[in-house]
Amino acid sequence: MQIKTFKGGVHPEEFKEISKTLPVERFLPKGEMVFPLNQHIGAPAKPVVQKGDEVLAGQLIAEAGGFVSANIVSSCSGKVKAIENRLVASGAKVPCIVIDNDGEFRTLPEIGAEKHSIADLSDKEILAAIRKAGIVGMGGAGFPTDVKLMPKKPESIEYVIANGCECEPYITCDDRLMQDHNRGVVEGLKLVLQLFPNAEGIIAIEDNKPDAIKAMEGVCATEKQIYVQPVKTKYPQGGERNLISVIAGRDLKVGMLPAEVGCVVCNVATLNAIYRACHIDEPLMERYFTITGDAVKQPRTIIARIGTATEELIEAAGGIKEGVTLKKALSGGPMMGMALSSLSVPIAKNNNALTLLAEDPVENAEKQMTACIRCGRCTQVCPIHLVPQAMATAAEKHDLDHFQKLYGMDCFQCGSCTYVCPAKRPLMQLFKEARAAVIAKQRAEAAAKAAAAAKEGGK
Repeated sequence: MQIKTFKGGVHPEEFKEISKTLPVERFLPKGEMVFPLNQHIGAPAKPVVQKGDEVLAGQLIAEAGGFVSANIVSSCSGKVKAIENRLVASGAKVPCIVIDNDGEFRTLPEIGAEKHSIADLSDKEILAAIRKAGIVGMGGAGFPTDVKLMPKKPESIEYVIANGCECEPYITCDDRLMQDHNRGVVEGLKLVLQLFPNAEGIIAIEDNKPDAIKAMEGVCATEKQIYVQPVKTKYPQGGERNLISVIAGRDLKVGMLPAEVGCVVCNVATLNAIYRACHIDEPLMERYFTITGDAVKQPRTIIARIGTATEELIEAAGGIKEGVTLKKALSGGPMMGMALSSLSVPIAKNNNALTLLAEDPVENAEKQMTACIRCGRCTQVCPIHLVPQAMATAAEKHDLDHFQKLYGMDCFQCGSCTYVCPAKRPLMQLFKEARAAVIAKQRAEAAAKAAAAAKEGGK
């Protein structure tokens, strides 16, 4: 089968071999568990428990706060300690439910038993099970999955793409998931295909994952509507827009949703979660998670409970190497990951990895930074064909209108431009700051408009 790819992108060193060989084990944390109410795009979930309540693993503790929102369940048994603001991976303090973990992990009795024949489920029942389970995009986006699977014209969907690319360096959790739970991924994909009568399922996997490709091809051998498509190992191959271009040959233009070009894209971990929710009534309370980097003793992938503190996960990988100073901890990988200011922050549904580094690449780059040399490399590698050089100039001048005219808000911050910049300029950081400023400005304008309307209406 032809190996496909997109125009642009980069080839960073992979570092995947350091974490993909050890067996995957389930890790049960000992400390308190913290559940942010905004583990998804959209309205924060609303608590349905109070301080002092006893809870079981799998029990609903916060319900979706709107149409675009998601339920949150406890991943441990114990007592609600507090509902208060806590620090999360983004560096912000947000409302969280804190549970004193009793270490017993007693689970709701209805979870885990095979109760449903998937073929007997209606579309309505599938979507209800997904929403009840609190499933969101587990590749990083965190968009509520039931909402994604309800486009205006389901009959227009021609491709359901299972994203198994995992192009970010170091991270191997999806690779291992596809090897260990290939049937779950395919059954989850079949459930999604049931919602779209005119679609076929395509599982896209980078060709640096031969074991995952073999495992998925094996389980797809008897499927008539699903096949595996190997794609070239290149970053950011797993970007939604790139994947749609490669698999469907369609251009997802600025401001468009995948459904508008006949596509739905789901991460393989999301699909496995869909299968478990529909087949055994299991809500999203744990996930495959990679702990990696050159500063940790035993880089590996584990099954981690949502709400576990980062410092406990480090212990699960043997701790920091002797004689090594941890210079940088990233939630995610080195290209798109967020630097952590604290190791006490919890992991959320859409967090897939922790990368621990003995050297800080940003700090080293700052020491070497020069003025832009106008080489154009950033433009050549941009996977969505933006002009990072011009965007950076607008961001530095705080010219937010020009930044938007350059489609700066379409940048998904893959970091390819920063990676190739010979002047070591912090392009992605500039774009993040400009995006945040644009969003803050838009919110302030909307609030002022609403206040003015209310004042006018009160006259």
